[in-house]
Amino acid sequence: MTTITITRAGPLATLQDQGRYGVLAHGISASGPTVNSAFHEAGGLLETPGTTGIEFTSAGLAFTVDGPLRAAAAGGDFSLSVNGDRREWPATLALAAGDGVDVAPGSAGNYGYLRFERELDVPALLGSRSTNLAVGLGGYRGRALKAGDQIAFGALGTIGKAELAAPSQPGPIRFTWGVHADQIPRDVRERFTQAGFLVSTRLDRMGVRLEDPEGVFTSLRQLSLVSEAIVVGDIQILGDGTPVVLMRDHQPTGGYPRIATIVSVDFDRFAQMRPGSTVHFQSVVPGHRR
Repeated sequence: MTTITITRAGPLATLQDQGRYGVLAHGISASGPTVNSAFHEAGGLLETPGTTGIEFTSAGLAFTVDGPLRAAAAGGDFSLSVNGDRREWPATLALAAGDGVDVAPGSAGNYGYLRFERELDVPALLGSRSTNLAVGLGGYRGRALKAGDQIAFGALGTIGKAELAAPSQPGPIRFTWGVHADQIPRDVRERFTQAGFLVSTRLDRMGVRLEDPEGVFTSLRQLSLVSEAIVVGDIQILGDGTPVVLMRDHQPTGGYPRIATIVSVDFDRFAQMRPGSTVHFQSVVPGHRR
């Protein structure tokens, strides 16, 4: 049975499948790949992709194999090599015993994916092998991968054509107005659609904090709200005026106002925006003001 050994893992490298749906009421978000389109792209490069892959961050990942294995890599723009020999990106790899794969930082993207022709031999918990770092559930011992971890493979994946998500068009990140938008002054809502925000260095699978250089939310009074269920892509405004976009491992409920929710077709593009990138937001209904 082929096994991979992790020799280097950047922060937040985790095992992910399609996600753990139906348990949010119990305080557990669905998790799954942060960038669904890239996860599916990697799977589409294999004839029998396993349901579970490795999500890695911009710092990359490296591993060795002790037996034959087909793998595929996609997402963002990374530097890939096998035994020191440079490969194209994205890529399909036919690996042999003793091969070493190194994914190094590249020019674009926060997340990349490795998919394999076989299932990773880790238990499914609550119907999924996805890692939820917020609650320490699933994946490899409920945590991020680190050097020295060894993961075996089981049966071949399912033969079938991967479903690829429609590519997002360049431009502003589109949104629908959130459940609390009516409680936010009209002029603040208008400035939200006109200003530029910066992706901060404070980002992970729970949320991405945005810098607000134009001070759109600095004067917003703190709203007293009952904690309510939240969804992926919600944009919360914290008590100090910091906007936060909620990601795949988001908390189940939140008591901060949610001005908007990023539409699913643009969520992947937002997730790949690196720290320092400028992001503009646009309502899906042109010219609409609540």
